[in-house]
Amino acid sequence: MQHSERHGFRDIAAKIRQEIIAGEYPTGSVLPPEPELAERYGASRSLVNRAMQVLAAEGIVRPRQGRGTMVTWLPPMLHSPARYDRATRENQGARGAFDAEVLDRGLEPQHEITTERAEPPAEVSEALGLPTGETNCLVRRRRLLASGIPVRLNASWFPLAIAEGTVLEEAGPVIVGGVKSALAELGHRQVSAREQIIPSRLPTDAEAHALEISPERTVVEITHVGMTAEGRAVEVTISVAPAHYLTAQYEFPLA
Repeated sequence: MQHSERHGFRDIAAKIRQEIIAGEYPTGSVLPPEPELAERYGASRSLVNRAMQVLAAEGIVRPRQGRGTMVTWLPPMLHSPARYDRATRENQGARGAFDAEVLDRGLEPQHEITTERAEPPAEVSEALGLPTGETNCLVRRRRLLASGIPVRLNASWFPLAIAEGTVLEEAGPVIVGGVKSALAELGHRQVSAREQIIPSRLPTDAEAHALEISPERTVVEITHVGMTAEGRAVEVTISVAPAHYLTAQYEFPLA
């Protein structure tokens, strides 16, 4: 048996996966070229290429035309009610829950933000208690990255009556603590929220492009509605994230 035949592509994928998780190839770094990996593992280049395909399908690496294969592994981010606590959102000077989660992993949170006054979808109008068919909302669209890796798309909708002319309309990160802290400073502190989670669906073409994932990879969609003590909904945020980057945990009383 030749030396290269002792290493199936799954074995090579397992070795590289283990090295990535151990930090030998940090998140955001570029893997050595395939010929170098083939020599390192004593395998043919074709086996290494198949191993790369396995890791790419798992979301651990991402081939980039002309720029090598980037390590995109991240421990799944825990989605739980605790992420919205003020102390959590402001930890290490974070500007919201996402920033805090990324900083906690030793990575750099990055934002690509646009804002506009727009007519919301019917379900958003209903959640906010607004008339349909009117330009009565401000929407903040955010592409959120961790050290250059796109991990989430957020579209946050606010009634224009409370968001117009405020920091929420600026196309940049808001104050420490994120939009919830900004709303609190504007007199609209949220004390409760409800969420609807679609645990698995295929992304739209636009979502797959923005998240830099295959159209065959599943995503999670979370609709979050934040409410004040008076029961008024002041925020609807729709988040879309690759399923392998997210895990959920909830605690609730039992009668």
